[in-house]
Amino acid sequence: MTQRTLIRGASIVTMDAQGDLPVGDLLVVDETIEAIAPRLSVDGAQVVDATGCILVPGFVNAHMHTWQTALRGVAANWTLLQYFRHMHAGLATVFGPEDLRIATLAGALNQLNCGTTTLVDWCHNNPTPAHSDAAVDALLASGIRAAFFHGTPKPDPQPGQAPFWEVPHPRAEIQRLLKAHQGRPLLSVHAAVLGPHYSTLEVAVHDFRMARDFGLIASLHQGGGAARAPEGWAQLEALGLLGEQINIVHGHALSDEQLKRFCGLGMSFSAAAENEMTQGHGHPLTGRLRALGRAPSLGVDLESVLGGDMITQARIALGVQRSLDNEAHRAAHGGIPDTTSITTREALAWITVEGARMLRQLHRIGTLAPGKQADLVLIRADSLNMQPVHDPVSAVVFQATLANIDSVMVAGQWRKRAGQLVGVDLPPLLAALRASGEKITRAMGMGASNGVFA
Repeated sequence: MTQRTLIRGASIVTMDAQGDLPVGDLLVVDETIEAIAPRLSVDGAQVVDATGCILVPGFVNAHMHTWQTALRGVAANWTLLQYFRHMHAGLATVFGPEDLRIATLAGALNQLNCGTTTLVDWCHNNPTPAHSDAAVDALLASGIRAAFFHGTPKPDPQPGQAPFWEVPHPRAEIQRLLKAHQGRPLLSVHAAVLGPHYSTLEVAVHDFRMARDFGLIASLHQGGGAARAPEGWAQLEALGLLGEQINIVHGHALSDEQLKRFCGLGMSFSAAAENEMTQGHGHPLTGRLRALGRAPSLGVDLESVLGGDMITQARIALGVQRSLDNEAHRAAHGGIPDTTSITTREALAWITVEGARMLRQLHRIGTLAPGKQADLVLIRADSLNMQPVHDPVSAVVFQATLANIDSVMVAGQWRKRAGQLVGVDLPPLLAALRASGEKITRAMGMGASNGVFA
């Protein structure tokens, strides 16, 4: 039976060629946007009164290690080097499949609660197929649109075992996951590989070829300490293994020349501005990319460090780049620039359009347009912290908070409505999340109150 939902009277920010409507209606038929216009009349539709709301495309969280949800705040005072030591070589080793399941479910539901409709789950604590299956099952149960990036754990090497940087990505496991899940409407499978910064050249070549063979996006961290294959990028480029299927996260160790070449090859870049500055990566790549005519997608990265909402990520990425641009102008010209360097619309695009582009799904998600998937967010703008609204885009980027996220739709289905997640029994979920976090930290001798090891 055809389902029609008419969202009426919202201020619509499409982020698409149609442009914005100060007041308009949007019609959803089943999972697809059917029409957007100043006024629509539809028989038999469920009418949602969106008066006083701003309607925007669903946010895309382009990089998050969702398996760390039960460890919220644990790493808040760690540098990147402490994180490697205490998280990957410590806490991660205690996780069973059920810990991944509950963390991923709670993390994905929180993303929906915050207005994220598409989550890139960069899962690199999955030592067994059961761990991966538990994470994928949780993503499916949450109702979020998800891209599961299968990664590999990074424990300290044990006697007689090859260190993780010498181990090729498990091709057979990728094949198994693709066979089980390829074609699902809300789930795609990709590869979270080590890349030349964190693996040997031989492993990087194997992993990039594997991703190319399967037609997958290969996403990798770049930066943080010395590279294990310093000449790896040049070799990978010479082998023809670089292109739009490669996604670089962070990217601080790239030279200007490398970045220019990689942009020319169509590679994508995902920043985690808040965490990059918190843990010591450096300033986000935003300005360097903009100078080359490109833009980053944004991700939360680590809920073990910081909060999970994407509006905050857009706001921080915008603020820090404006600060850098202002300081550069002051150094060059002795004063404040006449105009700002980046608009709020650009920042909103980083968490909508650019995330969809990174996933090669801009034809389906990332903007509001007829024919696209109905992934959208209703933001209450008639509240004290938002009124009066002179510019809906700026109001979303600079004024809106989680308290304003009224309703969230994924593929035509409400996942949050009138401020509440739909069909979610939170008390047992939160009890299980707390129990998992306490088990993991206790097993590693970590004090519950101070986030340090005994």
